[in-house]
Order: sequence, then structure tokens, then C-alpha cells
Amino acid sequence: MDHVDRIRQQWNTERPDLDVGPMVTLGRMTRLARRLRHSHEEVFAKHGLNSAGFDVLATLRRSGPPHALTPKALLASTMVTSGTMTNRLDRLAAQGLVERTPDPADGRGTVIRLTEKGHSVIDAAVGDHVANQHRLLAHLGTEDRAALDRIFTRWLAALETEESEGDTP
Repeated sequence: MDHVDRIRQQWNTERPDLDVGPMVTLGRMTRLARRLRHSHEEVFAKHGLNSAGFDVLATLRRSGPPHALTPKALLASTMVTSGTMTNRLDRLAAQGLVERTPDPADGRGTVIRLTEKGHSVIDAAVGDHVANQHRLLAHLGTEDRAALDRIFTRWLAALETEESEGDTP
């Protein structure tokens, strides 16, 4: 019996009228997400990054040469506010990992580009991150991972559809 089972048992005693099955499933997912997030942050910290910095650098790196994007494109990819993005970019620029350059397509705008140092840092960090992800999933077999992927894909699509339908007037 794990921590979540004990909570279920307590609720079943105190409120037998409630079906706490969803609480059990989501409680385990929350505990798992917390452990995964902590493990990711440990890997990022070894490279002088946090998850926010990793996200920006990884977005630039996977965009392909010249590994540069407009702030608007970065915002769309990371889904944070412009103020949050500015703070992230300021920290990364202070570390010498990105630089702001004039946008050749729009002289009034800027482009955020990985520096050589940023390129080296994200390549090392993403390599360690992927190795860590393999380690974290090593407890599951190929079939279990495929089943989880199918379930999470279907579940996420349903929740995103529900969310987008709620956004329309």
C-alpha cells in the first residue's frame, strides 16, 4: 500500500458515498509529476539552467540553423507571457547563451539567436536530459510506454478540445 492508497482508505472510511477513484489516479500522477519535475531540474542545474531557460534554448536549438527566432515565435512555442519571456531572455543573455540581433526581415524587430556557448550548453543539457528520461522510463516496458502514450494522447486531445470549445463565445 502506498501513500495514495492510504488516502483512498481514509476517504472511503470518512466518505463512503464518494467515488474517490479519480482522486487516486490524479494523486498518483501529481506525485509522479513532482518527482519527474525534480529530476529534470537536477539535470538542468548541472548545466546552469532551470526548466525555463532549458525550454528557450531547446526551442532555439530544435528550430534548426541559424538557431534564431523572433520573440513572437518563441512566445508561441513556449506559451508564456511577453514579460516572462523578456525576463528569461535577459537572464540567458546575461549568461552569454543567447543574443539579440536585428531581424533581417524587419529592421524594427529583433531575433533571438543561440550563441556558440548557448549551442554547447543546450547540446550537453539535452543529451543529459534525454538520458535521464530514458532512466526514468526504464521501469516500464515498451508495451506499457506505448499504452501510456495512446492514453495520454487521447486524454490530452479531449481536454484540449474541451478547453478550446469553452473559449468560443
